[in-house]
Amino acid sequence: MLCPVCKIPAIVIEYNRIELDYCARCRGVWFDAGELELLLSSAGLEGSEAFLESVMNATVAVSEKKRRCPICNIKMNKALADKETQTLVDVCSEGHGIWFDGGELERTLGTLAGTRPAQSDAYRKLVDFFGKTFKAPVTGSK
Repeated sequence: MLCPVCKIPAIVIEYNRIELDYCARCRGVWFDAGELELLLSSAGLEGSEAFLESVMNATVAVSEKKRRCPICNIKMNKALADKETQTLVDVCSEGHGIWFDGGELERTLGTLAGTRPAQSDAYRKLVDFFGKTFKAPVTGSK
């Protein structure tokens, strides 16, 4: 898969047998349809269905340039993933997946963790994994 921002091949990262596409340059993450649901449910996150449904239905009109889906090449919708931090993500209107720009996944998971104080150990490991993996320095950057 090519990164919808940088147009370079993404790196495949596997977590709990779920393959995520990660761009080492811009730190963006692509979730194919169903992968984010699997990831959140594998972490024992109750209420993830309501969260995902709200993201899929929270399309907003913004002046930010729309990105093209790496699967179908159709312009994706902007959706509000995290009201607290005003985090916008890109959602394929054909249902192929969700794109998180660098930092957006960490912010969204951080908010989800903060709103659910009694999280499972699996969920804490998930947040820790993504925090460490996606905040790793990018080669060639300062």
